[in-house]
Amino acid sequence: MPYEPPPDLAALSLNEIAKLVAARRLPPVDQWSPAEIGDSEMRIAADGRWFHQGGEIRRPAMVRAFASLLMRDDAGHWLVTPAQKLSIAVDDAAFIAIDVKQDGDALVFRLNTDDLVIAGPEHPITAQGDPETPAIYLAVRHGTRARLNRSTYAQLVEIALQGNDLAVTSRGVTFPLVPA
Repeated sequence: MPYEPPPDLAALSLNEIAKLVAARRLPPVDQWSPAEIGDSEMRIAADGRWFHQGGEIRRPAMVRAFASLLMRDDAGHWLVTPAQKLSIAVDDAAFIAIDVKQDGDALVFRLNTDDLVIAGPEHPITAQGDPETPAIYLAVRHGTRARLNRSTYAQLVEIALQGNDLAVTSRGVTFPLVPA
């Protein structure tokens, strides 16, 4: 069955987004404990492009499939299957947040893999770096995170400035956009 990307984020209601998020069935990588550990010879560049043995993976469906197997722990990023746990080099973050929408008390992000993530207690937003050049990240799943691209960061700042400070609230949690 061919992949159907979700509609434009701005056209979706929070209820529709929540249904799409719930309908996405991801592998339970956090429940697998494979005996074989190795190296995937893969890398995710800071701009979100994926590479295998130096060559770029250009098929979005392949990237989405690999991204569904990602997890991160203290030792690094991994591609996990029931049979193998393979390291993967990640230059910055495993995902890039490419769009954001505010819907009531919720901030919804679209990732470069077409995943939709609703910020909140389970998916916090963190600011790193220094106050002059912050790097804003969103927790995604299994320890992985997405870095906001420049346009998404600008959208988030516009939302924050509506409240007269550099912080945003989603699902009852306030997230500062300036590193501490």
